[in-house]
Amino acid sequence: MTLRNGDELLEEHLSRSAIGAFYATYRKLGFGFLESIYVLGLERELTSRGHRVGREVAVPVYYDGDILAYQRMDLVVDDRLVLEVKATEILHKDAPRQFLNYLRSTNLEVGLVLHFGREPKFHRVIYDKDFKQRRVRQVRPDSSGS
Repeated sequence: MTLRNGDELLEEHLSRSAIGAFYATYRKLGFGFLESIYVLGLERELTSRGHRVGREVAVPVYYDGDILAYQRMDLVVDDRLVLEVKATEILHKDAPRQFLNYLRSTNLEVGLVLHFGREPKFHRVIYDKDFKQRRVRQVRPDSSGS
């Protein structure tokens, strides 16, 4: 658990608002729609709560300093929180771990995997900026090419 400013969770208020929007969207739509439907409903719910929402935000993936490709994030809320929507019956056990790559590719630190399954569930994922900076400093390119 990553804490900031005493006992407050990193992006706690924004996370709580997004989780509330997730459950509100689930109550209104229920189980069984495509992910794209849940994304649209969640976007509408978040906007009604006063949040700025970016949908299908592209972020670059770098390889040896060059852009290799772009990956798309489902939603970015207030430029501070990434939301990944899953609408499978069973959430794959590696989904939160894979989601970590979104955070690694951005300057954002907090995200939620929102599972619109038979039972609504969420996973909060943190990739701390301090850890990112330590990791970048530790990884030094080998100039020998081997």
